[in-house]
Amino acid sequence: MKRPLQVYLDGAEFARLDAWSRERGWTKSQAIRAAVRALTHHRGEDPVLGLSGMIIDELPRDSSEQFDRYLEETFVAEAARPYRRRKTKPRLRR
Repeated sequence: MKRPLQVYLDGAEFARLDAWSRERGWTKSQAIRAAVRALTHHRGEDPVLGLSGMIIDELPRDSSEQFDRYLEETFVAEAARPYRRRKTKPRLRR
């Protein structure tokens, strides 16, 4: 079940969020959800994240310098849902 959350950002924070999400073709909501997931995962809780130290030899040598590029190539974001307005005409009783 999804629940709404209202967040107040100052102008600079909002501009950074807007630019970051636009660069990736995401909505601001998708960007915030990704940030929350990234910040709240603990290494011991997720078995896949527990394996993260085992792949060091397989990473490209420039992975720390080109992290954003590699992340963009491998990360699959949820598709943005189109905004649709509800039709407000009343239903007829029969």
